[in-house]
Amino acid sequence: MNILIVKLSAIGDVIHTLPVLNAIRKQYPNAHITWLAEEAACSLVEGHSALDRVLVSKRKRWIKDISGPLWLKSIKEAYLFIKEVRNTRYDLIIDFQQLLKSGVLVGLSRGYRKIGYDRGMEHMEHSYVFLNERVPPVDMNIHAIMRQMMLLNVLGIHEKEITYKLPVQEQNRQTANELLRKHGVKESGLLVAINPVAKWKTKLWSDMKFSMLADRLIRQYGVQLVFTGGPEDQQTIQNIISGMRENAANLAGKTSLKTLAAIYEKIAFLVSTDTGPMHLGAAVGKPVVAIFGPTAPWRTGPFGPGHQVIRAGLKCSPCFKRQCNTMKCMEQISVQDVLDGVRRVFER
Repeated sequence: MNILIVKLSAIGDVIHTLPVLNAIRKQYPNAHITWLAEEAACSLVEGHSALDRVLVSKRKRWIKDISGPLWLKSIKEAYLFIKEVRNTRYDLIIDFQQLLKSGVLVGLSRGYRKIGYDRGMEHMEHSYVFLNERVPPVDMNIHAIMRQMMLLNVLGIHEKEITYKLPVQEQNRQTANELLRKHGVKESGLLVAINPVAKWKTKLWSDMKFSMLADRLIRQYGVQLVFTGGPEDQQTIQNIISGMRENAANLAGKTSLKTLAAIYEKIAFLVSTDTGPMHLGAAVGKPVVAIFGPTAPWRTGPFGPGHQVIRAGLKCSPCFKRQCNTMKCMEQISVQDVLDGVRRVFER
């Protein structure tokens, strides 16, 4: 049996789909399973023990380059990619993305059963038109992981166990250890990570508050502190560290996703805004103190027991807006609110 999983992006979304992959492998131990992903998150599935093949779409790069001198190369790469997508006839194709970009790829793929949710789910962008088996929509207020698992019911899969089995290898752990040593982090002692940046402006908390929080964590709990993020987050995190009186390491842009997961394996807990690394911390089994504003933690918060979600609880939240004139839902969260979440983590 050939099975194609379509989940292109982003980091958190791909992590939310890993339990589905493990459930499918458990149901079909001899199947050949392929995952179709985009570049930004493909490393989270490459080398996964439940996968046989990963197809990587470079869609964003192709779109960017097609108007420049590399246009011909982009067209050739896109053509070869589509050819590769179509070189297998799948028994099952499951669209877990439910966006136009995934729907088009489902439509281009060769398969007998093309399964996904029918119209009625938010942000679907008419992806259901590319399916030949449409599953009745479910409540969006169910957590994303459970919505993915519920889609498997049509296949007779009713798996209850949520497992990720992130493909973190010993090489990634060695790289993580070397990086931490390079930044003066000792192997002994309590290690804590803060991931302060998010893609949406409305998800951001004050740099000054992060500085104050970091100082108080070090003073109150004697922790060693590292900040994590992408290459584009380096300056913001450096600004936060510059506002501190204690020492902390800036690891932004210095880790792959697998190395970041290896670092999170070593921490006591993670403090994070609502962003991909928040889900990565939860996936490696660490408690997360998650700062939420415009989004709904019951939909996409850190999954599982032991996490602490910090919200201001305003009536206008969640609004799911990327732009806001006041951003009160984030501004009204105090340093003490987050420290109270940390205290509850320690108490557990």
